[in-house]
Amino acid sequence: RIPLPVSNILWEHCIRLANRTLVEGYANVKKCSNEGRALMQLDFQQFLMKLEKLTDIRPIPDKEFVETYIKAYYLTENDMESWIKEHREYSTKQLTNLVNICLGTYINKKARQKLLATIDDIDRPKR
Repeated sequence: RIPLPVSNILWEHCIRLANRTLVEGYANVKKCSNEGRALMQLDFQQFLMKLEKLTDIRPIPDKEFVETYIKAYYLTENDMESWIKEHREYSTKQLTNLVNICLGTYINKKARQKLLATIDDIDRPKR
């Protein structure tokens, strides 16, 4: 048997990796309707319910990381810029996808370029 503290550490790492993988998967979406966004939330809630039955780890690691990303799909153009500046925990690719997929059909090219420039400015110090 695996000792409980070791088991909990393994579960924590697995859950964290699964949550990061979910966000990466959402960042690879090529098209997203309102129904698709709702399904993302529903799928994640189902995932959390199953996790809570499997393990006693509370709070679920990186739960907010996934929830925040999914909720960002509902942001307006005006809110997206400040959200991007506040959430540096997401990769450039993940942020870029939010702009292109969420707002891509709702905003003009100039506004999209401004948001993408904001992402690039945030990413610049990392390079």
